[in-house]
Amino acid sequence: MIARLTGKVLEANFTELILDVHGVGYRLFIPISTYDALPRVGEEATLRCIMQVREDDISLYGFATAQEQGIFELLITVNGIGAKTALNILSSMNIPGFCAAVAQGDVKSLKKINGVGPKSAERIIVELRDKIDKVVPETQFQQQSRAEESFKELDDALIALEKLGFPRAKIQKTVTDVALAIPENQRSCENIIRKSLAALNR
Repeated sequence: MIARLTGKVLEANFTELILDVHGVGYRLFIPISTYDALPRVGEEATLRCIMQVREDDISLYGFATAQEQGIFELLITVNGIGAKTALNILSSMNIPGFCAAVAQGDVKSLKKINGVGPKSAERIIVELRDKIDKVVPETQFQQQSRAEESFKELDDALIALEKLGFPRAKIQKTVTDVALAIPENQRSCENIIRKSLAALNR
């Protein structure tokens, strides 16, 4: 099994990259958080890996941090949650937000994620509630979940922009950066949408 790879980034986008390791190009599927942590094309990166082997396919999944990998490994143990959906969850929510949603039984937040219906959200909560603090210490995500509460406007803005035709993979980072740049007392959904549109249409 391949557990870690170090090599030169040949190509990268929001969902996958090709890593050149001594002349061999490895294709790894990644979450957006890992994409954000990558160096520029041509530079060296080290990624933690999970390899899935099936009769007709061998896939590699890459992660920038142990926490990303740990949450992915937990998610794919949940009945009905495959690797693609697990990556989508990691791309749609940051780890403290996801852990807080699971700990608080927040089905509403989880079912907003593409590929996660109400039943899947409930299974994630039931099956992972007692396990996530082994990956992310409970005190860490509880402290950060307070800040996460103020980002309901961010989630609403993402949904609104998706309805306007923007793919989530394209707008996730823009909307997050815009929200963080706005003072908390002005972080309304309307302000986030307006400033995100300005950034996306440059």
